[in-house]
Amino acid sequence: MTPALEDLFAVLRFPSISTDSNHAADVRACANWYVAKFQSMGLAVELCETAKHPIVVAKNEPVAGRKTVLIYGHYDVQPVDPLELWDSEPFNPVIKDGKIWARGSTDNKGQHMAHLLGVEETLLEEGELPVNLIFLLEGEEEIGSPNLPGFLEERKEELACDIIAVSDTGMVAPGVPTLGYGLRGITCCEVKVTGPDKDLHSGVYGGAVANPATAAAQLIASLHDSEGRVAVAGFYDEVEDLADWEREMWSQVPGMDRQDVLEVTGSPDLFGEQGYSSAERLWGRPTCEVNGMWGGYQGEGSKTVLPAEAGFKLSCRLVPDQDPVVVLERVRKHLEAHTPIGVQIEFEAGHSGKAYVADPHSEEGKAAQAALEEVFGKAPVLIREGGSIPIIQDMKEILGADTLMLGLALPDCQIHSPNENFTVENFEAGIRLSRVLLKKLGTSS
Repeated sequence: MTPALEDLFAVLRFPSISTDSNHAADVRACANWYVAKFQSMGLAVELCETAKHPIVVAKNEPVAGRKTVLIYGHYDVQPVDPLELWDSEPFNPVIKDGKIWARGSTDNKGQHMAHLLGVEETLLEEGELPVNLIFLLEGEEEIGSPNLPGFLEERKEELACDIIAVSDTGMVAPGVPTLGYGLRGITCCEVKVTGPDKDLHSGVYGGAVANPATAAAQLIASLHDSEGRVAVAGFYDEVEDLADWEREMWSQVPGMDRQDVLEVTGSPDLFGEQGYSSAERLWGRPTCEVNGMWGGYQGEGSKTVLPAEAGFKLSCRLVPDQDPVVVLERVRKHLEAHTPIGVQIEFEAGHSGKAYVADPHSEEGKAAQAALEEVFGKAPVLIREGGSIPIIQDMKEILGADTLMLGLALPDCQIHSPNENFTVENFEAGIRLSRVLLKKLGTSS
């Protein structure tokens, strides 16, 4: 095993699950590993405390006149449940079929470790970097980065930079270099539907008392029309049509036709807002999705019960100009207006973040495209990401810098799911990309 893979395996072994307080010590231990690693590279490093998990900041010695590049990543990971669906232990990384299998391998330890190791190689060979560099690794991205915006505000002078580089995004297909210039935003909520003050016998009371589980299903069904369009009043008010150049460009992106999407997702057919391709639905249109629902008896066999409560979780993916707070309020009003007689709802807002979009043809964008082309041997495709990294827009607003999103994860990497994986090929390409990117950014005008 190469030293680079050994380092990656070392961080993958930390069960740094930020949402689970039982793993707080593991999250901190992982942060301490990075501190030691940065110190061994000769960088100045600080472990910065927050109200929850620490932030690691590392820098080289700045040189006047050079561009400053901030590389962002997160070392926290998602929970591993259901554990029985993993083919190998999630925190005991293995290589099989050319892939590294472990929780965090592509979200996001593999990618930012590629950047880190590319920097280390450059320092070992050249003795210095072509840019002033800041590494910022947080331990709370998977819980919405609650403490990072305040940290950025507090440290914005020392974190000032010309451009930000992030590889917490994906490639559209194997071997196809991908530069992201946008992200959808997000807003989430949880809804509890209550009826009787206790579970009731469904034969004795069914038909005379409203069933919260049925009401929850009705509320969920009310969120969309038959063609997949969100039925919440005002939901699309601020949504702008996609530009012609974007629609034309996305129509040429490989890996996004019907069969490709079906193969990756395992779905029997496609479904979504009419009049848009899969790429347009995923990258440039807003959504309202059910992430979970519950109510009543879940055990084996039958239990003829009318449940006292039921519930569901929603997340809306947003596009530029949609305000997460405004959209969530519209969703709340819609649900209240459609609540069936005989039940009540309790609405709890969750985390949120604005959409992000930048100019992919800026000088830094051109440098990133040139770096991707040099490493992968072909011109990159330009996309907006369907997922959300809320802190990207926060960094734009607080630090005043745009972000280059250099995708390294493949569509079948299974982030947030069992059997998360990262190809060895892309990990090694990421190390080369790190080196070339900093060189080209250092010489861009």
